[in-house]
Amino acid sequence: MARRGGGGESAGVVAADAAPAVRAMSFISNSLSQVQRSAESDMELIRHRFQSLKQLSNSLDKEWGTRSASSSSSSSQPLKAAISSQDFDFLKNLKPNLSKFRRSWSDPDFLKPRDGGTGWDLSLGKSLMTSKGSETGLVDFFSRKDLGSTRKVAGERRFVVKQGVRRKKASRRQKLSVNEWEPLRRVKESVKDSLRDLESTAATSKTPSEFFENVQKTEFFENVKRNLDEFGQDVPPLDLPELLENLVRESEPLLDQLGFKKDVSEKVCGILRSCKRNFGQQSLTTTVNKIPDAGQDAEDLDLRLASVVRSTGYSHKGGIWSDHHESSRVSSEDHHRNIAIVTTASLPWMTGTAINPLFRAAYLAKLGKQNVTLLVPWLCKRDQEEVYPDHMTFETPAEQETFVRNWLEDRTGFKADFKIAFYPGKFSSVKRSILAAGDISQFIPDREADVAVLEEPEHLTWYYHGRRWTDKFQHVVGVVHTNYLEYVKQEKNGKLQAFLLEHVNNWMVRVYCSKVLRLSAATQVLPKSSVCNVHGVSPKFLAVGKRLASEGKEGKPVFSKGAYYLGKMIWAKGYRELVDLLVQNKDELEGLNLDVYGSGQDSHEVVSAAEKHGLAMNFHQGRDHADNSLHGYKVFINPSRSDVVCTTTAEALAMGKIVICADHPSNDFFRTFPNCLTYQTPEEFVEKVKLAMLSEPVPLSPELQHLLSWEAATERFIECAELEKLPPCGPRRIQTNKTTLPGETTKHTTVTSSPSMPMLSDVVDNGLAFTHYCLSGIEAVRWVLGAHPKTMHIDAQHCKDLGLPPRPIYGW
Repeated sequence: MARRGGGGESAGVVAADAAPAVRAMSFISNSLSQVQRSAESDMELIRHRFQSLKQLSNSLDKEWGTRSASSSSSSSQPLKAAISSQDFDFLKNLKPNLSKFRRSWSDPDFLKPRDGGTGWDLSLGKSLMTSKGSETGLVDFFSRKDLGSTRKVAGERRFVVKQGVRRKKASRRQKLSVNEWEPLRRVKESVKDSLRDLESTAATSKTPSEFFENVQKTEFFENVKRNLDEFGQDVPPLDLPELLENLVRESEPLLDQLGFKKDVSEKVCGILRSCKRNFGQQSLTTTVNKIPDAGQDAEDLDLRLASVVRSTGYSHKGGIWSDHHESSRVSSEDHHRNIAIVTTASLPWMTGTAINPLFRAAYLAKLGKQNVTLLVPWLCKRDQEEVYPDHMTFETPAEQETFVRNWLEDRTGFKADFKIAFYPGKFSSVKRSILAAGDISQFIPDREADVAVLEEPEHLTWYYHGRRWTDKFQHVVGVVHTNYLEYVKQEKNGKLQAFLLEHVNNWMVRVYCSKVLRLSAATQVLPKSSVCNVHGVSPKFLAVGKRLASEGKEGKPVFSKGAYYLGKMIWAKGYRELVDLLVQNKDELEGLNLDVYGSGQDSHEVVSAAEKHGLAMNFHQGRDHADNSLHGYKVFINPSRSDVVCTTTAEALAMGKIVICADHPSNDFFRTFPNCLTYQTPEEFVEKVKLAMLSEPVPLSPELQHLLSWEAATERFIECAELEKLPPCGPRRIQTNKTTLPGETTKHTTVTSSPSMPMLSDVVDNGLAFTHYCLSGIEAVRWVLGAHPKTMHIDAQHCKDLGLPPRPIYGW
């Protein structure tokens, strides 16, 4: 409670702290009333049970009369055979008691308390249970084994009686006597008197502030006070330090875009909290004499904000940039989650963004808990000849899909049940990558828009002009594959380009993703991100490693070749580091012959550099890492520092080879493997190479084999992407009967949750999304920023290849 200066401090504390006592009395009074109503219902239920027993006694009375009339007959009746003479005498004594008990039940005052007490006269029931003139009572009589048929008949009749009682239940309800609640009322009045005494004592005490200060130190008082704040409406407004701290916290996205790191805002918030403590202003939710903690202070501020907003009765209905419509929930037909995986490349282009998303889709579908769709780019024939190896081309998307599925089945050994869809893409020879054309989100039907996985989210959204991914999907996960900052640093004006690209990537991820997974710490630090390697290796590589390990145990020669390197032949893929290391240590590594497998646009320059320095490097055409010709190599050298998580390194370890790699964050995942040797300096590189050439690989344990598998990678992906935390049947869009085609826009009713108050971070994100949408819709701006010409819309050739309606030709 904030304390004001002046001579009236004690009186102010008393008046403020007396209010919770009044609210506590009201709260307890309401609770006792609820208990009273619940007990009245229970007593009505007890009375209905007595009515049921009454009907049962009438039934038994009639049954006894019927059986007595027929007892002298010589016919074979089940009751006569089951009841002995002693039992028949007991029934004779039982009849008067039943009649007397029935007449007593008919009395309307039977359930009322006797003599002002709270109990009822059950002496008749006692006499009924123990009949006079017989040592056995009613309970012992019906527990006889030889009376099974009698109990069956009585049970059937009880069922009929109960059915009649249920039909007449509404007409037989009577209110219980008010005197039954006299003890509870006395307790309630006693509590009220105690609270009044506490209030009067505090008001008349000479040192009321000290009295309440001692009470406030107890944990019980804090819990009661916190609960009473939920019901109270007189919540003190936020003071100036709290307002400024909240403004700084909510401005973190904007500050981040301007280049300010998160620790700057945390320091400012710490200064504001220190100023508040120095002036003696304590938040209602702050514990007395508590050691300051940044995380706890942030949580306390959130509680203060929530209590203030709730006390005003305000409910936020929408954002500045978004229009929230009234909605409902529509579950998927099979109650499976729909996952759409969108990537920037496709087979037969043997690149990481083509292979890893394909395996992710296959193993997610293998779990049987998700409906998976893989969305890949479709290139026109001219781009196919330039991108795909050996100038391979496909006439239709169906033909390429067949190739992809056959390749996947050959690698995994099973047929994966998932869909493959295509979106229009154009190859940029300058960026050596595929850029999307048009709004590719519309190639996923709205009824399946649940979870989206954007492989390379920054790449997919640089020039994206369409519906916001987080508006269409309830959860968007970005998987960062490439360290683009390292690539652009090697170009002209690399530092300036890297600075601008860092902020653009930050912008794209913040706007279009709900969660970001960085494969290693080598990538750019992005909002909403965490580091986790969610990639695995094909089972084919693990099978090779197991086979070579078994052959080694049998004494067969396994590794007949020395060292090799495999990768796309461009300088950024580690060839620059490899050539420099071999040049610096040419004399120390005189006996090393390194075989290099790869092809790319820098092939001629790499070969020329090796020949110029006289390096012992044998160059071969690029090939699949699982090729039989590569199984006999013992050492794999990968000096690349631009990779995020090198797939070839994982594949080499899976095949049981020794791997020599740089001591770099991109290789953190492989440090625990015994066959992984890391180096920091050129001298250590020479030592590791000599050690590897003289050593034999250690067979992988089953635990390490599982760690490399796609099963383990899929488990890590589901956990880190927080898919299990989502609702089982996520929000969907309400569909109309109209069929929408890619490129068309329709108005949907979106399922959203209205927060209690507008968040400044959401306003900033929505503003950034709106800005990007406007800029990406201007063709001149796209051209200046490096977008491929005419990628804002789908062109006529793509419409023809993908079977879409013809589109108008757009110019700029």
